[in-house]
Amino acid sequence: MCTKIFIFILFLFPFLSSSQNTIRGIVTANKETLAFANIYVKEINKGVETNKEGRYEINSIPDGDYTIVVSFIGYKSEKKKVTLTKSSQVTLNFNLQEDSNNLDEVVVSGTLKPVSRMETPVPVEVYTTAFLKKNPTSNIFEALQNVNGVRPQLNCNICNTGDIHINGLEGPYTMVTIDGMPIVSALSTVYGLSGIPNSLIDRVEVVKGPASSLYGSEAVGGLINIITKKPTTAPLFSADIFSTSWLETNVDLGFKSNIGKKAVTLVGINYYNYNQPIDNNNDNFTDVTLQERISVFNKWNFDRKNNKEFTIAGRVFYEDRWGGEMQWNKSYRGGSEVYGESIYTKRVELLSKYQLPTTEDMYLSLSVTAHNQNSVYGNTIYLANQKIAFGQYTWDKKLENHNLLLGAAFRYQYYNDNTTATISAEKTKIYSIFLQDEIKLASKHHILLGARYDYNNNHGNIFTPRIAYKWNPTENDVFRINAGTGFRIVNLFTEDHAALTGSRDVIITEDLKPETSYNINLNYLKKIKFENGTFLGFETSAWYTYFNNQIIPDYDTNPNQIIYSNLNGYAQTLGISGNIDLVTPFGLKAILGFTIMEPKNVQNGVISTPVLTEKYSTNWAITYDIPKWFLSIDYTGNLYGPMRLPILGNLDPRPEYSPIWSLQNIQFTYKKFRSFELYGGVKNILNWTPNKGTPYLIAGAEDPFGENFDATYVYAPNQGIRGFLGIRYTIF
Repeated sequence: MCTKIFIFILFLFPFLSSSQNTIRGIVTANKETLAFANIYVKEINKGVETNKEGRYEINSIPDGDYTIVVSFIGYKSEKKKVTLTKSSQVTLNFNLQEDSNNLDEVVVSGTLKPVSRMETPVPVEVYTTAFLKKNPTSNIFEALQNVNGVRPQLNCNICNTGDIHINGLEGPYTMVTIDGMPIVSALSTVYGLSGIPNSLIDRVEVVKGPASSLYGSEAVGGLINIITKKPTTAPLFSADIFSTSWLETNVDLGFKSNIGKKAVTLVGINYYNYNQPIDNNNDNFTDVTLQERISVFNKWNFDRKNNKEFTIAGRVFYEDRWGGEMQWNKSYRGGSEVYGESIYTKRVELLSKYQLPTTEDMYLSLSVTAHNQNSVYGNTIYLANQKIAFGQYTWDKKLENHNLLLGAAFRYQYYNDNTTATISAEKTKIYSIFLQDEIKLASKHHILLGARYDYNNNHGNIFTPRIAYKWNPTENDVFRINAGTGFRIVNLFTEDHAALTGSRDVIITEDLKPETSYNINLNYLKKIKFENGTFLGFETSAWYTYFNNQIIPDYDTNPNQIIYSNLNGYAQTLGISGNIDLVTPFGLKAILGFTIMEPKNVQNGVISTPVLTEKYSTNWAITYDIPKWFLSIDYTGNLYGPMRLPILGNLDPRPEYSPIWSLQNIQFTYKKFRSFELYGGVKNILNWTPNKGTPYLIAGAEDPFGENFDATYVYAPNQGIRGFLGIRYTIF
């Protein structure tokens, strides 16, 4: 069936175009040519990149009036209008100016195609490496802590595994992709977010709200797309090394090389080591999990005729982490004498994108992953193996006022573990076709219609529609409305760590059905440019999400059990969020955000608040540059409102709700030297840890193999104040 779908789409439409109009030119910045800048024709959404000499050429453009947009991260976009008649050959040169705001950047995550952030009907937030460097971290999981509405959530006091929440929805509702490929899922939702080398990240795009019509069932709550650097634009060599006063050491290395005349390869290496057991809260358990990991990422870019795209990338990842009683060592692994949680992770990933050699914009993409998990939680052994193969074909086609995206995909998943919930290995095949049509109703009004059909060999037919509307009353104002449905199949033990740690019995009361959701999102974006050069960007969103059949762990019915069943009722979350982006001509830059939401579960007519879901939060990243001192100061932080916690019944002395808490950081970066930067600062300057005002965090710590042991009472890192010092070195 999958083969027939691909053949049908590949040959459904002609590949050739009759137009012969051509636009060519050179893109420069700071009096130098700018390689691999994005150039696209707005009206037909067709684009290319400049080559190594900063030159570009777009062929086969129909007659008409067009707007040519050039963009590159860190520079202001530039637009020029042009009229083409038959066989025109027009030369348009561009000179880009540096810019600190990113509201005009080209994004791809919202619609699976490159489009200006101001033009896309789907709101997309963009976070560049400059933002990630404001608070240096050893992995992308921690780096997202200062993104509004996005919260890294720790799920275990001992092994410190976690996931990413978007707008109050738990981690499994968030799809994490690398270069648009869904390779971070299921097992790696918990364990695989570490070890993506930050040196290879070009930017992170965040879509809040349903994206299932394009990305499938896991993109119910939102999408985080990690876009890696292109080998052709990356520096020849880069190094980012830092260490903390807790003796955490992180090394990020990146280098590229030309292989002959047709290929460029980019290699990134991440190494992290923390091997210092610390017990500041005196419960005889490590406050922070000890870790050693290495990740190697290799990406190839091949030079093809007419700048057609062809990339291949792969990653190998290994991690050894453990936490537990202070006297634990590997000789106690899996035994009942000294409690420890030890996790060995091995992971291999391969992804590729190939643009077909046709005049039409057609792409073939694929990814393959293999993940092996060997974990022990005290004397409970968890062995799991997962393999995923994914292939996708997309075709981007312009027809008058319609901008079509047509695609087909196939996904195969093999999963097996040693838990009682997995009687035999699960083999899942999902065949998919999707169609998206962006319709230009008028010059300022666009509507996007999308639908995806999946056939799952275990769950049958799945249909996920989507609709979006965009109105531009002015070039500096955008109103958007998005609505869609979601469908999600739960992998219980790979997603909910509480099912494996502690002494609670896991009770599954029924054959769990897939979850379904409905979501609507309203978004408004405003740009204001003042005469003195100050820029102010403001964006606000309001959303509502409704769930059927949601699978929620029940900690309340029996304190010694975790009961899993489909919710006999419904769950919903509604909220509002806002972002302010300020850039001034005197060195001050600020990104401020807030989120307010009201989540609730209704089970058999009884209303309850979901655990580990805050009702409000704020985030900020404030930068002040002092050019005469070659100094940049970054002050970042977040603040979270109270959230309900999983206590062990009414007799548990631990508070049922967390206090208001905040993590704040300051960094100083010295930039006098051309090739390297020195940076240092303090993390968690308020020295906040969740044990303040709490008798203990881990229940039954004195008898970790007893029936009262529980390590799931966690909402914030146990790591207190610490200094850090690092260096960045780059050769272009």
